[in-house]
Amino acid sequence: MSAKTRLPRTLLEAVRYFADLDACQEFMVSLRWPEGVACPTCGRSDVRYISTRRLWECKDKHPRRQFSVEVGTVFEDSPLGLDKWLPVVWLIANCKNGISSYEVARDLGVTQKSAWFMLQRVRAAMETGTFYKVDGEIEVDETYIGGLARNMHKHVREARIKGTGGSGSGKTAVMGILKRKGEVRTFVVSDVKKTTVQAKVREHVEPGADVFTDALRSYEGLAPEFAHQAIDHSEAYVNGRVHTNGLENFWSLFKRMLRGTYVAVAPFHLHRYTAEETFRYNERKGNDADRFQAVAKGVIGKRLTYKELIAAE
Repeated sequence: MSAKTRLPRTLLEAVRYFADLDACQEFMVSLRWPEGVACPTCGRSDVRYISTRRLWECKDKHPRRQFSVEVGTVFEDSPLGLDKWLPVVWLIANCKNGISSYEVARDLGVTQKSAWFMLQRVRAAMETGTFYKVDGEIEVDETYIGGLARNMHKHVREARIKGTGGSGSGKTAVMGILKRKGEVRTFVVSDVKKTTVQAKVREHVEPGADVFTDALRSYEGLAPEFAHQAIDHSEAYVNGRVHTNGLENFWSLFKRMLRGTYVAVAPFHLHRYTAEETFRYNERKGNDADRFQAVAKGVIGKRLTYKELIAAE
C-alpha cells in the first residue's frame, strides 16, 4: 500500500474507501503479503498478476495455480466482494453491543442467512489463541447463558431445569479469567466442577499469581500453587482487593449484547459470541481503525465453511 494512502478512520470513510474493489485488494495485500505477493500453495513469489480478473498465477504447475487475495482467509469462496465484507468487519469490530444479521442483510441487500454466515465467519477471525500465561492480580468467575425459565413452555422447563440454578438450570456455563487492567479470556465449558475450572486456571495463570474468585467450592484447592482468596457474595461483594467486580462488569457487557442484539444463541455457536465480546473488550484502548485492522489481520489463515458452521445442528 502506498505510503501516501490514508486508511479510513471512521465508518463513513471506510464505506467510501472500500467501495473501490482495487482499494480493497490493495489493503488486504498489504496485510497479507507486506513483502510481496506469494503463492499460498507453494510460496513462490515471482507470480503473474491478471489485472482483468484480479487474480495472480503461480509459474509452477500445480493445483490452484491461480489465486486471489481471499484464498486462505474467511472470505474464501464467498460470492460477495470485499466491498461488502470489509464494512461488515468494521461494524462488528466496533459496535459495542454487536450487530444483528437482519440489520446487515438490510444494509447490504443480501439475505439474512448470508448476513448471518458473514458475521459468523468474522467472529471466527476474532478468535485469538495464546501461548503465554497471565500473572499479577487475576479474577476468575463463571456465568450461565440461556433462556429464562419463565419464558419457557412448561414441558420445556420441566425437561431442562433440574434444580434451582447453576448447573441444574439447563443453561450453558462460560468461564472467564481476567488480568486486572489487562485482558480477559473466556471459555465455554461443559461444567463448573473442580477438575474443569482448576484445569483452566492452571493452563492460563502463572503459579504464584494472586487469584480472586467467588465462594464456589470448585475453586477450593488452588492454594498453595496460587495465592487464592475468595469473596462470599452472600456476605459482601468487595473486601479490599478481594472481589470479582472486573469480570462481573464483563459479564454484564456480554449479556447486554446477547439479550439486546442477538436474543437467541444456540450453545453450539456460543463460543463465537464470547470471542466477539472478548475481542472488543481486549481492544478497548484502541480506536475504531485499530480494531478494524486487528480483525482484518485475523481473517488470514482461517476458514469456516457453512457445512462446518451448522454441523452440530
